Amino acid sequence: MAGMGPAESEEMVELIQQLRKDMAILLIEHDMDAVFQLADRITVLVYGKVFAQGTAAQIQHDPRVQAVYLGQEEGEEI
Repeated sequence: MAGMGPAESEEMVELIQQLRKDMAILLIEHDMDAVFQLADRITVLVYGKVFAQGTAAQIQHDPRVQAVYLGQEEGEEI
């Protein structure tokens, strides 16, 4: 969703939600709000290597992911 405005991104999320009813989708995306809305499973890469895997909730609350990938301080919510 790079280069899209907020309204366009929201429309894309809605489109992908409709498509996922009928097919599997591999999403490579940096818009974490969209990822958390869409993904059943998330794989976080750091320097091209698998760093963490799990559900959106598991990834959102993983302190290692918050510190390394999402730029959050320990204990700070996403």
